[in-house]
Amino acid sequence: MTKRMLIMLVVVGLVLGGIFGFISFKGRMIKQFMTSQGEPPQTVSTTTAGFQKWLPKLEAIGSLRAVRGGDLSAEVPGIVEEIHFQQGDNVKTGDSLLQLRAHDDIARLRSLKASAELARITYQRSQSQFRANAISQQVLDTDRANLDVAIANLAQQQALVDKKNIRAPFAGRLGIRLVDSGQYLTEGTPIVTLQAIDPIFVDFFLPQQTLGTLKAGQSVILGIDAYPAQKFIGEISVINPKVDTNTRNVQIRATLKNPEHRLLPGMYATVSIATGQPQQHVTLPRTAITFNPYGATVFRLENNGRDQAGKPRLIAKQTFVTTGETRGDQIVIIKGVNESDTVVTSGQIKLRNGTPVLIDNSVQPGNDADPQPKDQ
Repeated sequence: MTKRMLIMLVVVGLVLGGIFGFISFKGRMIKQFMTSQGEPPQTVSTTTAGFQKWLPKLEAIGSLRAVRGGDLSAEVPGIVEEIHFQQGDNVKTGDSLLQLRAHDDIARLRSLKASAELARITYQRSQSQFRANAISQQVLDTDRANLDVAIANLAQQQALVDKKNIRAPFAGRLGIRLVDSGQYLTEGTPIVTLQAIDPIFVDFFLPQQTLGTLKAGQSVILGIDAYPAQKFIGEISVINPKVDTNTRNVQIRATLKNPEHRLLPGMYATVSIATGQPQQHVTLPRTAITFNPYGATVFRLENNGRDQAGKPRLIAKQTFVTTGETRGDQIVIIKGVNESDTVVTSGQIKLRNGTPVLIDNSVQPGNDADPQPKDQ
């Protein structure tokens, strides 16, 4: 019985050993086959690094402001009697815009004119009598004072009547009318906005360290999202003589011609100021740069012999780079990439050092220094 058990155990051991041996042999053969095949190539897009002219410039976001502008309102209360303007009109300095009801004030003005005229006649008569020694100096002085009081009262009433007629304080374009005939206006009630917009200002802020490159009369270029295909040219008119202590920025104002009134107060604009001569820099698309806590890297392509068909075999080589300014879709490479190097622009997530690659440039990421929105 014992002998049979031993024979059975030996047979079972041989069978199991053969099975496990076959599985181990199969795994080694598969590993050997896969190793002989090498790492499969990854498809990427690439670009060739090259020098480009790079104009040093400062950029900021600014707001447009009218040379002169404000919301017109009445200094005195009253009922709107006549409106003399149309919405959107261009008006000149002194043009009458709105008349408040002033019948009572005009009547009192006439009364005061009559009183002033009587005081003038009385004073002139007193002068004649004084020269004839018919009255004293005191009477003459009293009549003179009465005349001055009458003239002052007349001037005060005339000013009140004038305030009932709202006029344009400067030439410009009117906006939307905010009142109607017959409406009662209190002091300070807005009537209409008046804006002088040719020329027009743009206000923006720049860091204090840029002051050495700025001066009055320097050209600026404005981009407005409402007119993406057009650039507006102006020049710096004022540099604020004070730096904001909270932000350490300085406010700058530039002036632009606006004859067609296309630029309106309140618009925001991107402001660009050239600060030097064009320079030559190696540039790459932003998508070619991978940023991580250890620095910025790119994948360059290198030749690694030839394949069985005789074609060059390309592999990816990760390289640390030093980056500089950015402009649109482009970024300056100060160190790490040379002219004519082939650099991967998309597909980096699939790569590591030594990964073989295939190039497919049918679709390329953006590489424009001044990208513009496209119509869909």
